[in-house]
Amino acid sequence: MTAATQTLRNGVDTAALAQTIGAVKDNPDLAKVTFAVDSQWLTGCHQRAHTGRLRQNGVEVPSGHAGYVLDSDEPVALLGSDRAASPGEYVLQALAGCYAVSFATHAAKRGIELDSLRLELEVDFDLQGFLEVDDTVRPGAQEIRVVVHATSSNADDAQLRHLTDVVQRRSPIRDTLASPVRVVTTLAG
Repeated sequence: MTAATQTLRNGVDTAALAQTIGAVKDNPDLAKVTFAVDSQWLTGCHQRAHTGRLRQNGVEVPSGHAGYVLDSDEPVALLGSDRAASPGEYVLQALAGCYAVSFATHAAKRGIELDSLRLELEVDFDLQGFLEVDDTVRPGAQEIRVVVHATSSNADDAQLRHLTDVVQRRSPIRDTLASPVRVVTTLAG
């Protein structure tokens, strides 16, 4: 595809988006993707993960998917050494990243030009469950709040509200957080 025939909207190649949608309609197995990380505990609450290869329908994608290093730790107040973002902050980052992808893509699909998008996110935990102080308190997040600040030169408030609703319904990470998902943990060896 030449630069002249490429249409970018919100940084999304709309021709490639249409081709991807068409390919998935023709072969739904192409929609099955697997992300991976390999994590190593370092000390205390500090761990380091390396991203793995992307797989599509069980086959490793040979594209130039870069590998990244992701450290996490906890703040000193939560027994960590504050060497990196906390897992709770990574949860918010995962949601923010997915929302950004979802907003840009679904806006582009609808012909909406995003002038700006900013997300404010907060997550609440009650550590009584994690610390085994109160078994009636779940160790996971109690609530996640997202405030969306979006502007567009060609969409009104009603269209942006509708887009926000679409993003909530179509964001894979939001769905993962809001719906039960099977997590299988095994001890190797």
